[in-house]
Amino acid sequence: MPKARYPHCYPFPSRSGTVRWYVRKGNGPKIRVYGAYGSEEFEANYYAVMSGALGQKPKQKTGEQGTLRWLVDMWKQSSDWGQTAPSTRKQRDLVLARVIKDAGDIDYKLITEAKIREGRDRRKDTPGAANFFVKVMRALFRWAKENDLVAVDPARDVKQIRVKTDGFPPWTLEEVALYRERWPLGTRERLALEILLNTGLRRGDVVRLGRQHVKDGVATIKAEKTGVTLYIPIAPALQEAIAAGPTGDLSFIVTEYGKPMVKEGFGNWFREACDAAGVRKSSHGLRKLAATVLANSSGSEHELQALFGWRTNSQSAVYTREANKRQLALQAAMKLQAGLEQK
Repeated sequence: MPKARYPHCYPFPSRSGTVRWYVRKGNGPKIRVYGAYGSEEFEANYYAVMSGALGQKPKQKTGEQGTLRWLVDMWKQSSDWGQTAPSTRKQRDLVLARVIKDAGDIDYKLITEAKIREGRDRRKDTPGAANFFVKVMRALFRWAKENDLVAVDPARDVKQIRVKTDGFPPWTLEEVALYRERWPLGTRERLALEILLNTGLRRGDVVRLGRQHVKDGVATIKAEKTGVTLYIPIAPALQEAIAAGPTGDLSFIVTEYGKPMVKEGFGNWFREACDAAGVRKSSHGLRKLAATVLANSSGSEHELQALFGWRTNSQSAVYTREANKRQLALQAAMKLQAGLEQK
């Protein structure tokens, strides 16, 4: 948090105790500044407000009852919407904004399975976006069905586009060594790598992790995406990197100006650091490497779930299954070699 307050920027606590920041010049109107105080997002919004380029967030047009816009409004006021992670709500909002722009005023009860398939197919050139659109529509109409707002869920049977991909490729240990050679201890880039590799955290949690989370050598932090409480011992390599710094006050990872990062900014910045080291990988690839190493070291599915914050064993089973296949293959090869030597 900056030592000096931004000019004309004042805190106003809400009824729930949440502090919100506003710009107010003299007797002029209060204009909300969005983002965590001191973050890159906050600073960008602050200067936009000060320059007159940004005012209050535009109010959403309230839909008439029975329209798709109204249905979305009702969903956003429900506990079903509120219990999801902030990052999930943000991603859903991006999809819903386009949906409402295109079809917000139509009767939502006239939306059919065919219409949702059409929406999916319009996005087919970007399969990830097409499949996330389907996920959002499923979540919306599943909630509507559970609350007797529709008799039939039109999204339930809409299939996603099949995409052959293994997702983000995991790092190799050779690439970790290459990165460490380019970014020595005492650099922010090296600290970022050691946090990612030694904790297995997602980037949204990496940018929040700080000294306040560490007690008796163990970091305790609630995962942003799943809400699961994680307990992560601070490994010697990570402790060495933290001691070498540079770090911030409330988060270990900060910008070159000492301010907290947002996860999107962190992801772009870390990818640039990887490119500079000759490693064409991402931050998520380090999480996959950590899971692979743990599984290959006989880590159980429950141990992987506990460390990485997965709620079910569907994800951890991917790594333990591969580790088991590797071990079985090695054993089989040894038996094959022994059999051939007897001939």
